[in-house]
Amino acid sequence: MTYKIGVVGDKDSVSPFRLFGFDVQHGTTKTEIRKTIDEMAKNEYGVIYITEQCANLVPETIERYKGQLTPAIILIPSHQGTLGIGLEEVQNSVEKAVGQNIL
Repeated sequence: MTYKIGVVGDKDSVSPFRLFGFDVQHGTTKTEIRKTIDEMAKNEYGVIYITEQCANLVPETIERYKGQLTPAIILIPSHQGTLGIGLEEVQNSVEKAVGQNIL
């Protein structure tokens, strides 16, 4: 099975991902972002990249998918810069897998 890759965020941050063939969805409100993530999950997306700013608006939706194999939700910085929460998530995942923070 081949999974699709989606990207969610503001237009300026996520539009370039179209060049890589990713499905790009713009969202700026909680309702739009939550609906987009849920639709992508239902439609068998394997990976969903979401800007940190958008992820901050829907933490309960992000948390709901953390324990599932798919979709993997990866936080990325927006064109405005990083909030540091994407890196923090990676560090937490590595610490959970290895037993200590090696980063």
